[in-house]
Amino acid sequence: MDDAIFNDLLKSTKDMVKHARGEVVQDVTVTELPGVDIKKVRERVGVSQAVFAALIGVSRRTLENWEQSRVTPSGPARALLKILDADPEGAMKVLHS
Repeated sequence: MDDAIFNDLLKSTKDMVKHARGEVVQDVTVTELPGVDIKKVRERVGVSQAVFAALIGVSRRTLENWEQSRVTPSGPARALLKILDADPEGAMKVLHS
């Protein structure tokens, strides 16, 4: 590895640590994605935790962790929850078909 690449990696690692500590880092863009109140979505759908977890393909424990904000869903789970939040009836039709 040449020195330029190494120095870039070293700088980015140091910037990452600063960012994780809450320090402002030059040229870093932070995008906050709005969360979904998962418990509220589940209650709007009108099912228990066990049923909702099975419906979206996660364990009940995972759903409990999401609802209690111990863990934040990401990726496809986050997208599915946003769809359920926006159109619970339409999403349920698709999920039950």
